[in-house]
Amino acid sequence: MATILAFANQKGGVGKTTSAINIAAALGLKGKKTLLVDFDPQGNSTSGVGVRKSQMKNTVYDIIIGRAEPENVILKTEYENLWVLPSSMPLAAAEFELADVEHREARLKNALDKVRDSYDYMILDCPPSLGLLTVNALAAADGVIIPMQCEFFSLEGLSQIMMTVKQVKKLYNPGLALTGILITMYNGRLNLSVQVIDELKKFYADKLFSTPITRAVRLSEAPSFGAPIQYYDRYSKGALEYEAVAKELLARTK
Repeated sequence: MATILAFANQKGGVGKTTSAINIAAALGLKGKKTLLVDFDPQGNSTSGVGVRKSQMKNTVYDIIIGRAEPENVILKTEYENLWVLPSSMPLAAAEFELADVEHREARLKNALDKVRDSYDYMILDCPPSLGLLTVNALAAADGVIIPMQCEFFSLEGLSQIMMTVKQVKKLYNPGLALTGILITMYNGRLNLSVQVIDELKKFYADKLFSTPITRAVRLSEAPSFGAPIQYYDRYSKGALEYEAVAKELLARTK
């Protein structure tokens, strides 16, 4: 049965999608059958693994509203042990369409349960908000990974996402846990980066991934080629850092 991990942060531009794609790909390269669930209406995880709109007959939106079954929507990518549940802009309407639906927070969980035995890991890329879509992802997940930058506002945002995790745990998913906090776009030469990490260690020392992800041009380039960094530039700094994070993640989720 798959371990389900939600990558969540209500702040945009923190490397959430980049991290979801590259950790999913790294897990695949380590022999783990991995399903990348693009639960963001922007669909960046979908295009980031090389899936084009012309390949998509249905998306996760069709699953959430009950119009399709997951096994008929999931696509095999060209990358090793990596599948994707694609997304597109209509998913944004799901929050309104499900507003009066009973157990609306469990729509994604119920769908993923149908295919959970087919994978080792499911990586959920959440939208940059704390609305119904993110609640669905957290209600379906075993753990949450929070990618964040070394900035003051990121610390404020962390407290907000932790409050949401606590609420979802209380109301919908008692088994939900914080799997880890991943520092992204890291620049060790900045005093602020060091200060933020020191502050995080006071409260989340055992949850911080030991390898931060450095800001790098190659990481930014890879999505435009529809490729995870491991396939775009296998020996780049970013690829090696995400490989180290995936290795640590495997140890945490045995």
